[in-house]
Amino acid sequence: VARRLSLKKHPECHSMAGGKAIEHLAQTGNQELLTFRMPMQQYRNCNFSFSGLQNLVSNAIVQKEKEEGIQEGEILSCVKDVAAAVQHAVAVHIIQRTYRAMLFCIKNRILSSKNATLVVSGGVASNQYIRKGLQNLADTNDFALLCPPPRLCTDNGVMIAWNGIERLRAGLGVLHSADGIRYEPR
Repeated sequence: VARRLSLKKHPECHSMAGGKAIEHLAQTGNQELLTFRMPMQQYRNCNFSFSGLQNLVSNAIVQKEKEEGIQEGEILSCVKDVAAAVQHAVAVHIIQRTYRAMLFCIKNRILSSKNATLVVSGGVASNQYIRKGLQNLADTNDFALLCPPPRLCTDNGVMIAWNGIERLRAGLGVLHSADGIRYEPR
C-alpha cells in the first residue's frame, strides 16, 4: 500500500520503510473517511490473508486519484486518511483472527486459560496501533502480551536468513543438494 501511495515521495516519509510511513501518516488521518470490508469473514478459521484487502485498497486509491484528477505516483490529498483506514483494517483483521486462535487454543486445551501468553514479533509488532489493539485483546482475555522492543521488530526474512546462516555453520538440517525437492509457490 505504501508503494502504491508513493509514500517515498511524501515529504514526511521519504526515508521511512512502508509500514512505518503508513503508521506515521495514520496518526493524523481520519480512519472513518474510508472503510474497507474485512477479509475472510466467511471463513471460520484462524488464517490471515491481506490480498483481498490489498485489492480493495488499490481500487479505492484508483477512485481517489480519479476524483482528484491526479496520475498514479502523485500524492493524494487524502493520503493520511487512506493510511489510517488501511492501518485500522489491518489491525482489526489481525485482532479478530488472533482472538479466534486464542479461543481455539483454550477450547482444545493447547493453552491453559491461566498464564497464557501471546507473543507478537516481526515488523507488525513495531506498529504501535496494532500493538495497542493486541494489548487490549490480551488484557481482555487474561493473556500476557510479549513483544520485542520496536527496534528489534524487523523483517522476519532477515531473522529467517540469520537462522539459516547459524544452521549452516552448525551443519544442522542443511541439504547439500536440491535434487528431488519439489518447489511450490505457496
